[in-house]
Amino acid sequence: MGVLKQLAEYLYIKKRDPNAPKSKWIGYMHGINRISIFMFLMALIIIVVKLIFFKRH
Repeated sequence: MGVLKQLAEYLYIKKRDPNAPKSKWIGYMHGINRISIFMFLMALIIIVVKLIFFKRH
């Protein structure tokens, strides 16, 4: 499975593979990965906003 396909599934852009194994622990792992991706994207947005709007001269 490709990295971009997995990211799309984590971010709810693409539906999950129905043939993928279903387990409580895999669900927990995917939930934690989803949270970490959202936190990373929020941090990137905050850094970009700070660089654009709060430039020091």
